[in-house]
Amino acid sequence: MTDCTCDRCGAVTPPHDVVSVASPDGPFRLLCSRCFNTGMAHLAEIRAFEHPQFTPMRLADADGVVHEFHFRSFLFGDQRSLEAFEPGIHEEDGAGFRFQLLGDPQSDPFELLGELVQKIKRCLAVRHLVERSDRLELAGTTVRGRIEWDGNDDGRMPCVVIDGRRVDWTDFGRMLMAFEGWQFRIELVDPGDEA
Repeated sequence: MTDCTCDRCGAVTPPHDVVSVASPDGPFRLLCSRCFNTGMAHLAEIRAFEHPQFTPMRLADADGVVHEFHFRSFLFGDQRSLEAFEPGIHEEDGAGFRFQLLGDPQSDPFELLGELVQKIKRCLAVRHLVERSDRLELAGTTVRGRIEWDGNDDGRMPCVVIDGRRVDWTDFGRMLMAFEGWQFRIELVDPGDEA
């Protein structure tokens, strides 16, 4: 993906660090996260809002595979959103790990980062998929992941991302067939909460 230019300050920034914002006169503008947060802080009358720049962090999962997480912080009025994600080759298909934590806008962003890193470590420590005979299967009776848009079906069907891996809805259904006849419970959880 190509870098974007902020319509307010002119900074050239990666696409994951911009927000498309509607302007009062109609057209959408691309703002870097710093300009977006500055505008939101002004609208919310928050003084001295701290816009942190976090260094990417590398963390290993349960199999010892190292994942590099980048961070971004957005102010949404009465909440600060701190997000961790894996940028790169999987952005087009929605794969990769992604985490979010919500906090008070005046909270220390580095304390929030510490909480988010602990959340990431807890998630990375658990495997929900195993590979057997060159096929993915559920590792147990609990599976956690996130729902994404499946660009292959005009948005009518989802795909899921489990253990940072994109799984087509049909393949997920095949995995569930190992439990034919079992009962199940689906609980949808906000990205800022822990599943």
